[in-house]
Amino acid sequence: MITKIKFLVDDNTYKYILSGSLLGVEITNLRSAPVGYMRILKMYPLNIKEFYKALGMTDDVLGVVKECFDSKTPVDDFIHSKLMDAFYLYLMVGGMPQAVDTYLSTNDMNKVSEVHQNINRLYKLDFTKYEKQQNLRLKEIYDSIPGELNDQNKRFILKKLGDKTTISRVENSFIWLKNAGVALSIFNITEPLSPLRVSEKRNLFKLFLLDVGMLTSMYPNNVKLSIFNRDKNLNNGALFENAVAQELISKGYDVYYYNGKKYGELDMVIERNGVVLPIEVKSGKDYKIHSALDNVLNNENYGIQEAFIFNNENVDIIGKKNYMPIYMTMFLEEDNQANAIIKVSLGDL
Repeated sequence: MITKIKFLVDDNTYKYILSGSLLGVEITNLRSAPVGYMRILKMYPLNIKEFYKALGMTDDVLGVVKECFDSKTPVDDFIHSKLMDAFYLYLMVGGMPQAVDTYLSTNDMNKVSEVHQNINRLYKLDFTKYEKQQNLRLKEIYDSIPGELNDQNKRFILKKLGDKTTISRVENSFIWLKNAGVALSIFNITEPLSPLRVSEKRNLFKLFLLDVGMLTSMYPNNVKLSIFNRDKNLNNGALFENAVAQELISKGYDVYYYNGKKYGELDMVIERNGVVLPIEVKSGKDYKIHSALDNVLNNENYGIQEAFIFNNENVDIIGKKNYMPIYMTMFLEEDNQANAIIKVSLGDL
């Protein structure tokens, strides 16, 4: 069907939109793509800013909070408290449009959970079809993601799929999940130096779900309630990292993580406006303890000028370390207009 689009477009009678949860897989498997006739747009669940606006956040309040981010000054305590409540709600509802719409119309988390469970069931029906066709291990990998993220290092451990499992045996399954828009992967880098892609190691990676609400839906009901009530005995690290990963990837960043024997592990590393930026994601009270980040910042060879530590608390700046509320990841955007215009003329030759 997709290869016929060229002729339909040439007719110039209608404009055509193709959509579907597994369209990324189908396009990848095309024998012949109609180059010049098709534009591909990547769609993601609602991000934090979109979710807040859906809850009624005005542009004026959004502007005030954005100014606090830009000037690195604390947010008004009342506003900060409300935005943190909304973020914990986001961890449960996520950004899948039907889940958000269901919450807005009912405020019933049981009905939101039904939406998530139905999406999961539909995913697995598709998994079964493609597993048989392409000899993949989709359900097994998908179901193991929550457990992998709850481990201390959160890196996906292949041996948990079987002692004889190697990356070559399951690589196509990971690629399928990513192309289908079901999972997000971030790869390891050996050095936090620009360009990050040069030191990428594709056999070491973390695997997140596309939507944090879908991740929470895999938890027992009593755990979900504890998340929203901010139970201090509960470790929300996996949920926080999933939310930040999907936020950054939806903004177009290539997201990596660093793990060196000498310095330790950084949760995430990106290049923002051409500069390497380490990111730590902390869900607990000890958010100012981060030896790996301190080690990297103190290494003059890396020349890193600042880092962001996203957590539950208000804005606080200590040297190169920017402690920011977790919801402020919505402002971590790249300046796409910088050095975008290049003009070369040969008219004077």
